[in-house]
Amino acid sequence: MNVEEIIKTNVKLSLSKQVLLNLFISNAAIVERVTLLLKQHEISQPQFNVLRILRGQKDTAVNMADIQERMIHKKSNTTRIVDKLIEKQLVERSTCLNNRRKVEVFITKSGLNLLTKIDPELDKAEKEITKNLSAEDQKTMIQLLEKLREPNT
Repeated sequence: MNVEEIIKTNVKLSLSKQVLLNLFISNAAIVERVTLLLKQHEISQPQFNVLRILRGQKDTAVNMADIQERMIHKKSNTTRIVDKLIEKQLVERSTCLNNRRKVEVFITKSGLNLLTKIDPELDKAEKEITKNLSAEDQKTMIQLLEKLREPNT
């Protein structure tokens, strides 16, 4: 179904508008699917993002600024997200020994166990979402999306 049919318009949309609307609609569908998957595990996408960042550190604590910098959604309230993960006992926070103004966060065993449960489910969902795209299509899409994010010169 093309974008005009989806938004139920008879107006002929410019090519650039079709591209962006298709991106928005596709993003919404993907986010909804992943959100539903994560909701079954009682975490949000930003919380999941923080857990994956921390897991990638291999038992090394990360300060809040570094977590914020690596977040997919840069405007996320990282402090609030980490507080919720602490409540769920998925992460722990401590004061940096070298700089008492810095707060460091690390993933707990429970956090790692949760990610271990989610990983195969997410892998399956990712394959399902991209099943209509060949490997070559996916590579092309990656290149095109990266081009979209390049600064305009």
